[in-house]
Amino acid sequence: MEPGIYFWCACGRSVNQPFCDESHKGTRFKPEKVVITEPKLVKWCMCRHSEQGAICDNKHRELE
Repeated sequence: MEPGIYFWCACGRSVNQPFCDESHKGTRFKPEKVVITEPKLVKWCMCRHSEQGAICDNKHRELE
């Protein structure tokens, strides 16, 4: 990812995964702001169970 500000989709509804497209409107979910200060590989959480929020912690491996 290039440096910048990103908003990770926490609801799972966005058609622009893993980024927010405001599909959460009307739900209890809010996107998570992620600030990247230098170019790097980012493992975005797609299962929504990571204890690190937007960043994957491999929790999906424990899900059935």
